[in-house]
Amino acid sequence: MLGTGIFFQELQMETLTVWSKVCFAIGGAPYQITGSALGFFLQIFLLDVALLDPLNASVILFVGRAWDAVTDPTVGFLVSRTPWTRHGRMMPWILISTTPAVMCYFLIWVVPPIEQGKMWWYLLFYCLFQTLQTCFHVPYSALTMFISTEQKERDSATAYRMTVEVLGTVVGTAIQGQIVGMANIPCINSTSLTNSSHHSMHGNNSQILLDSKRRAYMIASAVISLICVLCAVVLFFGVTEQDSDGLKAQKHVSFRRGLRLVMSHGPYVKLVLAFLFTSLAFMLMEGNFALFIKYTLGFREDFQNILLVIMLSATLTIPMWQWFLCRFGKKTAVYIGITWAVPFMIVVVCVNSNLFVSYIVSVAAGASVAAAFLLPWSMLPDVVDDFKVQNPTSQGHEAIFYSFYVFFTKFASGVSLGVSTLALSFAGYVPGVCVQSDSVNLTLKMLVSAAPVSLIALGLLIFKMYPINEERRQYNNKQLQLLLLQ
Repeated sequence: MLGTGIFFQELQMETLTVWSKVCFAIGGAPYQITGSALGFFLQIFLLDVALLDPLNASVILFVGRAWDAVTDPTVGFLVSRTPWTRHGRMMPWILISTTPAVMCYFLIWVVPPIEQGKMWWYLLFYCLFQTLQTCFHVPYSALTMFISTEQKERDSATAYRMTVEVLGTVVGTAIQGQIVGMANIPCINSTSLTNSSHHSMHGNNSQILLDSKRRAYMIASAVISLICVLCAVVLFFGVTEQDSDGLKAQKHVSFRRGLRLVMSHGPYVKLVLAFLFTSLAFMLMEGNFALFIKYTLGFREDFQNILLVIMLSATLTIPMWQWFLCRFGKKTAVYIGITWAVPFMIVVVCVNSNLFVSYIVSVAAGASVAAAFLLPWSMLPDVVDDFKVQNPTSQGHEAIFYSFYVFFTKFASGVSLGVSTLALSFAGYVPGVCVQSDSVNLTLKMLVSAAPVSLIALGLLIFKMYPINEERRQYNNKQLQLLLLQ
C-alpha cells in the first residue's frame, strides 16, 4: 500500500510538458480575441456603422452582458453535475459550444437590411453568443484545476495561458482594427452640409464608404471566427483532462448547497470583490478608449494603432509579471501591477493632444493591463485549494468558483458598457461627426480616467483584507499532498 501511495504521489506530481501548457494556453485565445474585438469596437460599430441610437446601443450592451453574467453560474452548476466521459468532464462542453458560438459572433457584425428590428437583431445574437461563449469559457477556466494537482505547474500553465490570452487580445485588436481601418468613413462636418448642390453627391459617397466599412467588419469577424475554431481544436487534441479528485465517482450536491459553500468562503469573496472593482476600472477604459482617442484626442486615423500598441506592450510584459509574482509574491504583484496604470490614466487626459505622448502612455499602460490579466487567474486556484483544505469532504466545486468569478467580471463589463454608452447619450453624442461637443469630451475623460482611478483605489482597499499570503499557500499545498495519500 505504501509503495502504491508513493507511486500515486509521483504520478500526481509529474510535471506538465511544454506542449501541454502551450495547447492549454491556446484554448484561452478565443475568449480574448473575441472579447478584445467586442470590447474595443462593438460600441463604436453600433454607433457609427450600424447607426443605432446611443440609448438603443446602451440597452444592447448592458442587457447582453447582464444576460451573459446570469448564464455563468447556471453553466457552472451544470458543468459541476456533468458526468465524466472518456474525454473528461470539461472538454465535451468546449467542443460542442465552439461552432454555434462563432456563427453567432459573425452575425453580431452583420448590419441587417431592416431598420425597425435592428436593435433586436443585435440583442438576440449578442445574447446567444455570450451564452455559447460561457459554455466554452467556464469549463475552460475550471480546466486549470484538472491539468495538474501541483500549484507550481498550475501557476506555470496559467502564465502560459495569460501570455497567449494577451496575445489573443493583440490578434483581436489587430485583425479588427487593421481590416476595419482600411475602410475609414469620412466624418461629417458643418461645411459638408451647407452646400446643397454637393449634398446629394456627398450622401451617395458616404453610403458607398459606409457599405465598405460594413463589409470590412464582416471580413474581420470571419477571420476571427476561423481562428477561434482552430484554437478549440488544438485545445481538445493537445490537453488531457485529469480526474484529480476522484470526480468519476463524486456525489453531486445541490446548487444551493454548493453556492452557499463557495460564497461563504471568505478569501474567495474578498478576492472576487477586489477584482470586481479593478476589472470594472479597466473595462471602462477599454470600452471608451477608442472613442476617446478618436474624438477627444482627435487621432481618427491612429486609434486602432494605439490600441494595438497597448496590447503588444501587455503581451511582452506578462513574463515579467510572472517572474515578479514568483519573486515577491502575488499580493505585492497586485499592488504594484494594478497601480502602475494610475499615473498614465491621469496623464492621458491632462496633457495636450500629442500623438507621441499617446504612444508612450499606451506602452506604459499595457504593462498594467498585463497584470490585470494575469493576477486574478493566478490567484483563483489558491482560493480553491484553500477551500479544499478547509472542506476536505466537499470537493468538485471548481466550476462554481470559476463561473461566479466570470459572472462578476462580466457583470462589471455590462455595467461599464451600458453606463458609459448611456452617459454619452445624455452628453449629446452624435454618430459620425468630426468633432463632438465639449460635454461629450468631458464625459469621455471621466470614463477613461477619473472613474477607473477611483474604482482601482476601492478595489485595492478591499484587497488589503485578502488573507492568503505565500506562507498560507505553501501550507495548503502540503495539506493537499497529504490528502492525496489518504
